[in-house]
Amino acid sequence: MRPIFALLALSLVLVAAGCGGGGSNTTTSTTTTTTTTGAASSAAALVPASIKSKGTITVAEDASYAPNEFIGSDGKTVVGMDADLAKAIAHVLGLKANVVNATFATIIPGLAAGKYGLGMSSFTDTKEREKTVDFVTYFSAGTAFYVKKDGPTINSLADLCGHSVGVERGTTQADDSTAQDAKCKKAGKAGVKVSVFADQSQANLAVSSGRAEVGMADSPVAGYIVQKSNGQFKLTGQPYNTAPYGIAIPKGNGMAPAVLAAVKALMKSGTYTTILKKWNVSPGAITNPKINGAVS
Repeated sequence: MRPIFALLALSLVLVAAGCGGGGSNTTTSTTTTTTTTGAASSAAALVPASIKSKGTITVAEDASYAPNEFIGSDGKTVVGMDADLAKAIAHVLGLKANVVNATFATIIPGLAAGKYGLGMSSFTDTKEREKTVDFVTYFSAGTAFYVKKDGPTINSLADLCGHSVGVERGTTQADDSTAQDAKCKKAGKAGVKVSVFADQSQANLAVSSGRAEVGMADSPVAGYIVQKSNGQFKLTGQPYNTAPYGIAIPKGNGMAPAVLAAVKALMKSGTYTTILKKWNVSPGAITNPKINGAVS
C-alpha cells in the first residue's frame, strides 16, 4: 500500500515516488535501538542460519504511502514509519536492512519467489494473504475516504454507489470498492466506477484532477494526504474495518518467530513508541503482536 506524495503534480503527490515506484532505491543506514541486550540476543538467536550468514536482509516497501513509506528528500532513500521499523527490527536481529522500493502488487509474489526477505508496506494481514506469506502484526489501521473540498459526502462503502473511486492496485481498498460496485448493482442502484492505479500517488492525482470523485487509503495515509494537500482534499466519514498491519515473510522460512521477538523487544524498549511518535501515527500502536493474526 503506498517522493513524498510528490504532491500530486500540484504538490499533492507527496507520495509520488512511493511504494508503487518499483525502483531499486535503497537505504543502508541503521536505526539505533535501545533494546535490552538480553531481548536482542534472544531474538537474534532465532534467526535461521541461512539468513544470519548473509548479514543483510532485503525489505521491500512501496514508497508511495506516506507517512508509512515514501521517498525522502534526497530523491532515492525510502523513509517513513515502516522504513524506520524495518531498520530497527534488523538491528535487533543482528542484521542490516536493505530497504528497496517496489510496486505494492509485486511484493508478496517477490517474497514467495525469494527476491525479498521481508515486506513492510502497510500490508493488512488477511487470511487470504496468509496462504502465500506469513505475517507478524505490528500496527492497526482502517480505511478512510477522502474527497476534494467540495466533493461528495461518503460515510460508508454503501455511499459509493453512483460515484467514481481511485484506488491502488493490490490493496484492500481496490477489493472493497470493486465488491461494492457489485452490491450497488445487485440492489438496483448505480454502480461504482473503480479506477485502479499502480501506486497511491496516481490515485491521488486522479482525485485532484476530477477523474475520480473519491479516494480511499489506510487511515494514517489518508490523513497525511489531506494534511499535505493545502486544503485541496478533506476526509469524509469515519474509517472502517480496522485491522492489523503485518510484516510479510516468506511462508515457512523460519523468520516469523525471530521477527515477532524483535517487534516485542522494540515495544519493551520504547523504540517502537518513539518511531510511531516521530511519524505522528501513535493511534495505530498495538501491544500484542502475533504471527498470522488476521481477523478476516
